[in-house]
Amino acid sequence: MTTEELKRDFESAHIKHVHFKSRLRSFLFSNGGAEGPLRDPEQCSLGIWIADRLRGSGAYAHLPEAREFDRQHLLIHREANRLMDMHQRREKNDATAEFTLLQIIADKMVALLRTMEDKLRTGA
Repeated sequence: MTTEELKRDFESAHIKHVHFKSRLRSFLFSNGGAEGPLRDPEQCSLGIWIADRLRGSGAYAHLPEAREFDRQHLLIHREANRLMDMHQRREKNDATAEFTLLQIIADKMVALLRTMEDKLRTGA
């Protein structure tokens, strides 16, 4: 894989991650949307990317950060479920206020993506 292809692949993962957060925020502000990809880590587009590249014989599965990224991905979905459940129990203000907890996980995921990409680019 060329450096440019690697860059595009990780940019794609980052965009999928940002899109997930945007759709969750939209849901929490009562704008609706499909719940499946927000609730189920295997249905979301980043989860599909992870299954293809970070697990088994995936191109990046050999990186130690791959397992941690997958773990954080499951954690962010668990938190999304909690916030969505709060929202559906009419605890909308609390759910939106607690979005900051999800953002902490999201920031870790972005850092892990950068680390993996840097390692692959430098051959470390």
